[in-house]
Amino acid sequence: MTLPTPDFARNMRLIGHSDQGGRPDALQVMVHRGYAYVAHPWSQGFSIIDVRDPKNPGETVFVPAPPNTWNIHLQTHDDLLLVIHARDLFADAAFAVDEKVYYTKSVGETVGTAAGGRSARNWSAGVAIYDIANPTAPRRIGFFPVEGVGVHRIWYVGGRYAYVSALIDGYSDYIFVVIDLADPTKPVEAGRWWIPGMHLAGGETASWPDGRRYALHHALVEGDTAYACWRDGGLTILDIKDRTAPKLLTHRNWSPPYGGGTHSALPLPKRDLLVVADEAVLDHEEDGRKLTWIFDLREPSNPISIATLPVPDEADYTVKGGHFGPHNLHENRPGSFQSDTLIFATWQNAGVRAFDISDPYRPKETGALVPAGPTRMVDKRQGRPPVIQSADLFVDANGLIYSTDYNAGLSIIEYGG
Repeated sequence: MTLPTPDFARNMRLIGHSDQGGRPDALQVMVHRGYAYVAHPWSQGFSIIDVRDPKNPGETVFVPAPPNTWNIHLQTHDDLLLVIHARDLFADAAFAVDEKVYYTKSVGETVGTAAGGRSARNWSAGVAIYDIANPTAPRRIGFFPVEGVGVHRIWYVGGRYAYVSALIDGYSDYIFVVIDLADPTKPVEAGRWWIPGMHLAGGETASWPDGRRYALHHALVEGDTAYACWRDGGLTILDIKDRTAPKLLTHRNWSPPYGGGTHSALPLPKRDLLVVADEAVLDHEEDGRKLTWIFDLREPSNPISIATLPVPDEADYTVKGGHFGPHNLHENRPGSFQSDTLIFATWQNAGVRAFDISDPYRPKETGALVPAGPTRMVDKRQGRPPVIQSADLFVDANGLIYSTDYNAGLSIIEYGG
């Protein structure tokens, strides 16, 4: 198999590639028991790729989504696969022409679900739960329904509870919801939390200005604490000892003066550190330079930013086209590669990056690979540039990096160490 030649590589090497069965678009990726589970933003469904030989990915199995529904995020643990169901917003007329609408306005208000009350809908909303004892033949065993647009992203690493961002009728945008999976065939809601001002049907009004989007991207949970990123609403740290009644410990927001888009939080509890990535959401850094922050968490009620990760600078990525800046972090999931000092991240048109934060005040980039651009565009939005937009990544227990793109397939990368 001839591999596409990366645009740039330093201390990383492309060892495998898959076009994902002819559906090269993907957002989240999980690698579980030798199979990559990829969630498609445009192909409406998810795929399972045999990567037991990572240099020669094998057969791909595609599982279609219901009509008008996207499956853009998913999670695997033991014999369970959780897949989000939500309205396909990028196919919606409100978002298809100008992506800025999606990132700068409340989704609930844009699509008309924020006022509350059930509206006619032709999509599936919630979380589908599959048994994957047979990895390539997922068997749906349960469904957690949502009355609204649906679910965006999940955190599930086993045990009784899953944690999702859900856009429910009556709320302006996605909020934090705890799902009780004591019986995975009959999941139920355990609790919810939102930033005050989001529950419009409850009489709340937003305290933030127009053009700012307060919406939970997702939360990572460590023990009884949830670290939640709210796009332009910043970071909240929640006490979830009582899953039925999450409580706010602290709320930090550095937007303004910075450009918002707070997206991914990675707690490093052994070192009392928290890494937080702000997503670049507009082309040519129109939304400003986005950064990945390192916080000192010795006093959880008062997180202090002590450094930011270096910004890729070996090329002029601002003018390259597409988004330049952070997107996702490898999340140290059980069974994957775990480190308190080595951070892996996607940087969109600047590809995949590795950072050594042994000294958290002086983080260093220690590896990079910018995959080749797509050979064809799957992205249905108008006028998108044909450049790499590395979206998500998963680092397996052996240290191999699996990275997705909106159009360019699955890259399998070896880090030089």
